[in-house]
Amino acid sequence: MNEKVILVTGASRGIGREIARELAKEGNIVVANYYKSEGKAIELQKELSELGYKIEIFQADVSKREAVKSMIDFVIKQYGKIDVLINNAGIDQVKLFTDITDEDWNCIIQNNLYSVFCCTQEVIKYMISEKSGCVINLSSIFGRIGGACEVHYSVSKAGIDGMTKALAKELRIVEYTCKFHCTRNY
Repeated sequence: MNEKVILVTGASRGIGREIARELAKEGNIVVANYYKSEGKAIELQKELSELGYKIEIFQADVSKREAVKSMIDFVIKQYGKIDVLINNAGIDQVKLFTDITDEDWNCIIQNNLYSVFCCTQEVIKYMISEKSGCVINLSSIFGRIGGACEVHYSVSKAGIDGMTKALAKELRIVEYTCKFHCTRNY
């Protein structure tokens, strides 16, 4: 078996939880990141561990650079590698554009876009040195078409789309030394 070490951000609930579950069932080692939903993360770990699957949980606020560094360092020390990073963590807020405060704007951008930047930048250094890796960024259709009463959310997702496309081009420049299996958006 060719088990991979896969880090999934925002994996305690929703889409991230299902991604972590399915990847563990496929025989991979999954590191499921969570921030506030510790009970849900523990529940997922217990469920999958009892079935014989390999899953680790790690608490980190991925909108904070130092927390991201700690998480990446932990995975590398624990497993010796990170094969795949899945940037899934994010938050939403429904609010009229005229009611969005600076705090609202910064919170959405920090959690949805900056977190992808931080996680990717920290892990890509390792992947480039290893000449192997995969980064998958989850976004939203709102990043392409926009969402009424979700301007700041839509902007954050459009930023992820743009970053993903630009990074894929940048990594192709060094493709002769790096074998990136994928850098794409879902």
